[in-house]
Amino acid sequence: MKLKKSILIIIVVLLIDQISKIYIKTNFLYGEDVVVFDWFRIHFIENNGMAWGAELGGRTGKLFLTVFRLFAIAGIGYWLHSSVKKNAPTVLVIAISLIFAGAMGNIIDSVFYGVIFDSPNNATATLFADKPYGELLYGKVVDMLYFPIWSGDLPSWIPIWGGKPFTFFNAIFNVADAAISIAVGILIVFNKKAFPKEEETTEITD
Repeated sequence: MKLKKSILIIIVVLLIDQISKIYIKTNFLYGEDVVVFDWFRIHFIENNGMAWGAELGGRTGKLFLTVFRLFAIAGIGYWLHSSVKKNAPTVLVIAISLIFAGAMGNIIDSVFYGVIFDSPNNATATLFADKPYGELLYGKVVDMLYFPIWSGDLPSWIPIWGGKPFTFFNAIFNVADAAISIAVGILIVFNKKAFPKEEETTEITD
């Protein structure tokens, strides 16, 4: 797979990710929930932490995570370039491209959103605001995709959680997170194609 096709995948994912985030930020109130289907909602939240809304505590943790992401994206970029150069299997290059795009999508939020968006109370955010809500490297990641496929009380016979309310699937995420998850799924399902073992050849001599 050529590098141009890989770059195209990255650009498409980044465009979808950033357009969706900017639209949500500038058109939804924080916490606003729109039901698309019973099992799918658009629910606007933000987080300071890792993928799927996980948190890494405090201002120092946030800075560490953002800097770590910057180093990680450089490593992923090198992995992608090296794989293309070595003519690695297409499925591997596609997966790496999705991982790169997903990581880059959330890095853009973390690095820049704090200095280009404001965060007004009971109002939608303004892009390129005069009074942004944060600083460079301290932006919040925008999440909006919510799939509460099933909600209800768990059977009482289940240890610890039995009888308690439960929602599957309860995570709220974004397009960048989805790209990374899809890539991981591809690598798991197509592991043998992505990482083929080199056949060892031996010469038979009389």
